[in-house]
Amino acid sequence: MKKLLLAISKGRILEEALELLEKFNIKCLESPHASRKLIIETNLKFLDIMIVRASDVPVYIESGKVDLGIVGKDTLLETSANSHLRLKDLNIAACKLVIAGKKGKILASNMKVATKYPMITKKFFQDKGLPCSVLKLYGSIELAAVLGLSDVIVDLVETGQTLKDNGLVELQLIEKITSLLIVNKTSYKINRQHIDHFLNKIN
Repeated sequence: MKKLLLAISKGRILEEALELLEKFNIKCLESPHASRKLIIETNLKFLDIMIVRASDVPVYIESGKVDLGIVGKDTLLETSANSHLRLKDLNIAACKLVIAGKKGKILASNMKVATKYPMITKKFFQDKGLPCSVLKLYGSIELAAVLGLSDVIVDLVETGQTLKDNGLVELQLIEKITSLLIVNKTSYKINRQHIDHFLNKIN
């Protein structure tokens, strides 16, 4: 039988996921930070780990080439992929997705909104009956509101300090975000025994 492959998002999710797995005595045989290998073996004979960009995790799961993924709920909400099941909320890398802007800014129709999350943003504003135009950016989203490039921003907030330091405030919560363990639906049928064994180890 082929090994299960677990894709983990880079960054904070990776750090906290590896810590969590270690608590349940699941360890990488080589450091993911030091190794140049793309796929890293673990001390579980049936499980290997690969580390990829957050937005790529659902793509790999959708393809069926990767069985399991650990990824933020924000990434899942932003994708239209639906060939996965959510197995468990791991309660790691907690943060929130918010609308932020200058103090006193009121949400209204036809706002310009800067974000990394165009799908979530459009849906949220549409559900409120407030059509908006979305400006997709990839980094330092706060700058768009600071410079007046957008009326407000939609972004992830952990402590809120970056907003505060840039004269912005949280205007509305969209979603509380944690990281989830997901599985490819077909893989779950075929590899149910191994996947359940892995799941039982981290419960």
